Amino acid sequence: MDCVSPVLDILTRLWDCTATNSSYIRHLKKNLKSLSEARRELEDLSEDVNRRVEEEEQQQRKRKKVVQGWLDAVESQIKEVDVISRKGEQEVQKKCLGSCCIYNCYSGYKIGKKVINKIRDVKELIKKGEIFENLQVTYKLPRPTVDGMVMEETVGFDSMVDEVWGHIEDYRYRIIGLYGIGGVGKTTLLKKLFNKFIDINHHFDLVIWVAVSKEANLEKIQEAIRKKLNISDQMWKNKGEEDKATEILISLRSKRFVLLLDDVWERLDLSKIGVSLYDNQKGSKIVFTTRSQEVCGQMGAHRRFKVECLSPEASMDLFRLTVGEDVFNSHPEIPRLAQIVVEECQGLPLALITVARAMSSRRGPREWQHAIDELQSNPFRFAGMGNLVLPILRFSYDSLSDDVLKTCFLYCSLFPKEHNIRKDELIELWVAEGFLNRADPRNEGEYIIGSLELACLLEKGEYSEDFVVMHDVIREMAFWLASKECKIVVREKPNQQNKSDDLKEALRMSVWGSGVDFLHEATSCPRLRTLLIRFSVLEKFPSRFAGSMHALAVLDLSYNFDLVELPEAIGKLINLCHLNLSNTKIRELPAGIKYLKNLKILRLDGMLYLQTIPQAVISVFRHYKYLAGSQLNLLRCIIIFAVLQLFWLGWKAWKTFMT
Repeated sequence: MDCVSPVLDILTRLWDCTATNSSYIRHLKKNLKSLSEARRELEDLSEDVNRRVEEEEQQQRKRKKVVQGWLDAVESQIKEVDVISRKGEQEVQKKCLGSCCIYNCYSGYKIGKKVINKIRDVKELIKKGEIFENLQVTYKLPRPTVDGMVMEETVGFDSMVDEVWGHIEDYRYRIIGLYGIGGVGKTTLLKKLFNKFIDINHHFDLVIWVAVSKEANLEKIQEAIRKKLNISDQMWKNKGEEDKATEILISLRSKRFVLLLDDVWERLDLSKIGVSLYDNQKGSKIVFTTRSQEVCGQMGAHRRFKVECLSPEASMDLFRLTVGEDVFNSHPEIPRLAQIVVEECQGLPLALITVARAMSSRRGPREWQHAIDELQSNPFRFAGMGNLVLPILRFSYDSLSDDVLKTCFLYCSLFPKEHNIRKDELIELWVAEGFLNRADPRNEGEYIIGSLELACLLEKGEYSEDFVVMHDVIREMAFWLASKECKIVVREKPNQQNKSDDLKEALRMSVWGSGVDFLHEATSCPRLRTLLIRFSVLEKFPSRFAGSMHALAVLDLSYNFDLVELPEAIGKLINLCHLNLSNTKIRELPAGIKYLKNLKILRLDGMLYLQTIPQAVISVFRHYKYLAGSQLNLLRCIIIFAVLQLFWLGWKAWKTFMT
């Protein structure tokens, strides 16, 4: 009996093992069905979890790693289940065919065992997945460094973006100012810089965009920064300006940030906002746009960039892009006419885009020619220019600090497009008009010119720093305002039309080049105070005109190289205080000048043909009141005239002697 018990125990164990193993084969079909049901349950649960995750991800949230790990495990498990199920079905088919070979039994045993194990694995995954029903499957994302801004395709900014970006990366430049005239693309440039933070790896923790605008509101600026810093409403509400500034300062102190301020019109006290670069030693930056270079200085900019108008090539590219290739190529004449339109816009992106949009459905050359005529005669009547371009440009004019600056700026519109204006001549005209009344008008005039340059309403001239020039579109804006506010008339073409009412009301007028034929109409200008006639073919100043304009105070006939005679009737201009005859061919000054009792400035520069100054005129020179410098100019002219006259008399005597 002692040897029977071990044998029975072995047989029992063999039977249990054989029974268990045989069940893998006998119950294979049933187990495959259970595996299929478990697979379906797991797949349904996976779809529910995944749908929930995707919905929450739409709300700036991110799936947890444990959830993603479970979903990945489910995907892998389902693939394995499908493989095992397919092999199991094949074994079931073999069994149905009555195959009983040892090899097939062993194969069925292996598959059956895998099915049982896989059922267990799938149920474990189901159990883990059911936990997610009561747990968060995602977490809230921190706000991105840069949100990005939607903007249209641009032309001609890439090189400047790269240059400014280089200075943002340079630790030496903490405050950077971008300045330029309205409509030149400063905001576009700043947006491109803002979006560049998305495309390029950088070391900043935070990039903040704030639109400042003309009426700067510190509370709104603080609110924009607060939202970017994710300062809670609970911490923010019921706090005053100083407490809010402290909260911002504390939040920014530990961060390396870039603050982009768009459209700054005057100095912002950053400390009142809560921004301090000196309290933050992590290399933070401030980049801002403004229309005034003076604001760059007031904001303490370490580097200033002037945003220039587009080059002719870039201007055409932008115009062509906006108007559309189908319209641009719709008629053989349109490319040539488009070139003229682009030239009228003088590289100002806002004007280019506005005009291009207006022409984007015009396919006839006559329509394009009409557009050119409008742009050349009265550009702000052109579609979009009056309500889109003019208001933006006028902001700069309205922001000038006093009426003297505004008046001096509008006065510059007496000069034609692209005309280089000599600073000293402009200041002298301002003095004659009574705009400058201080002890040293030259210094005051230079200060005004500097202020207009800083406001980007005047630019340095082509020839030297002694000249200034107005951008064409700025000049058109100035003329549009001056013609209404200051009653200015400018004639440049012989057939240029002016309403008779405009001429009767005109206070100031300038005539250039071939527009001189207009003089026969000028007698209908009884209120005329200022008349500039330059670079014309005028040979003789009309006597009837001189005798009919008693209100005239400023008469500038300089640079009329064919002018040889001034009438005696000039003495009837009893209110004349400024007379400029420089660079003319006048040979003799009329004696009537002696009656000009109010004359303060008489310019005779460059009068190489002047032979005679009547004694009566010389005798009254001492009664004239001159500005500092003008008296010296006049005295120099008289000395030069005397020397030339002596030389002339000597030459005539020598010639007589030789004959």
